[in-house]
Amino acid sequence: MIIRCWGSRGSIPVSGKKYLRYGGNTTCLEIKTKDDKILIVDAGSGIREAGNALTAEAYHDFALLLTHAHWDHVMGFPFFKPIYSFRTNLNVWGCPFAQASIKEILQRVMASPNFPIKFEYIRAKISYEDCFESYQLGSMSITPIALSHPNRGTGYKFVENGKTFVFLTDNELGFKHEGGLDFQDYLEFCKGADLLFHDAEYKEEEYKRTRSWGHSMYKDVLRLALDAGVKQLGLFHHNQERIDSEIDAIVSDCSKIIKKSGKRLECFAVGQSMEFRL
Repeated sequence: MIIRCWGSRGSIPVSGKKYLRYGGNTTCLEIKTKDDKILIVDAGSGIREAGNALTAEAYHDFALLLTHAHWDHVMGFPFFKPIYSFRTNLNVWGCPFAQASIKEILQRVMASPNFPIKFEYIRAKISYEDCFESYQLGSMSITPIALSHPNRGTGYKFVENGKTFVFLTDNELGFKHEGGLDFQDYLEFCKGADLLFHDAEYKEEEYKRTRSWGHSMYKDVLRLALDAGVKQLGLFHHNQERIDSEIDAIVSDCSKIIKKSGKRLECFAVGQSMEFRL
């Protein structure tokens, strides 16, 4: 399993010299299985670069898995160049997130006056599956879990060749939203994972005014990873105001907490263009 990050920012894309190392694109991951199948997770602004790279690599068959329908996770869909090619086959998976069907969610992104090109102008062959309990993409199995987030959402566990990657973006561990689960449920879901990416948007002092907004304090995320025996933790969904040096400071604080705990855990911040192999 190869995981490439095309965007790890939350809420809105950012740019500038203070955001160079971790990048400014909103959420988009690419997962490549050992049998060369391509899964894209979320269609934030990072999906534009993912599409350019995959086109250059001559890929035409994709699965797109959505975690939820908030703007920063679907805003890049109209800029995913493969959808304008007759050669593209795209399977879109995800739950309807208590709002609409997956097709309707994507149609709204391109609806007038939001975007000048109509959804009907898409040339790719697209199929939709609004929800599933588990799925098999070639040699990789995918298991969903409900997120604790406004308007609901879904996190996922990806397993291939005995290696496990868990992706829980936009998940608030300190507040239980409608449809969300308890801390212990997420701990069990993550137990023993080789790699975990988890929403770690807020510092403790920030969370006093942002509780119930749908995002976690990084210390809660670190506790989850330590208690679950995760091997590697990637802090994800960086706040739009969080510059590189501030993200570094959070990672440094996590390293101190890990050392004090006496447990083994590699912790880092997930940045745009990073690649991971499991």
